[in-house]
Amino acid sequence: MRKAPNGQQPIRERLHAVFGGTRTAMGSPSQGESMKKAQERDQGFALIELMIVVAVIGVLASIALPQYRIYISRAQVTRVMSEVGALRTAVETCVVEGRTSVGAGNLQCDPGATGSSLMIVPAANGAAPTLGELPAGTGVPAVTFPATGDQTAVMTATFGNSAATVLAGQTLTWQRSTTGNWTCLSSVPATYKSSQCL
Repeated sequence: MRKAPNGQQPIRERLHAVFGGTRTAMGSPSQGESMKKAQERDQGFALIELMIVVAVIGVLASIALPQYRIYISRAQVTRVMSEVGALRTAVETCVVEGRTSVGAGNLQCDPGATGSSLMIVPAANGAAPTLGELPAGTGVPAVTFPATGDQTAVMTATFGNSAATVLAGQTLTWQRSTTGNWTCLSSVPATYKSSQCL
């Protein structure tokens, strides 16, 4: 090995000591060293890094899933409220004309309800006169016309079929008072109630 004047190391050896590895004449890493460093970078994630990612996803899921269920249940309550509320005009006409029994006859009230996947078929007074023709897995609200009391018409939907489990068996009711005002009442838990239906 040749010594530089004044007892110093040649420039190439000094560069090697400072930067490490074999250097080309321009001081850049050799091809072999570049490949070795690229392989070191491409080793992938360590197990602890993957475990941290899984833990973070688990925490986010534990927060998001209950909120999603609440959102879905509220949306279903709002949907049933709208579906039953849409029948108010037809039922109002029946009350005004004195047709106070549900059916398809001339002197009967036909609210014209179509099947909803969030309701069950009522035992009696279904809002669709041909309950047997409803699609499978659907239901309609029950419509009654009380002869006494403050209500002249009551439409009651019972949650079921595809409704959320927390809503199954709960009811949502639109009532018409003797003064012609409609109000919405519901037995669903307060967390899922609509602000328009108490």
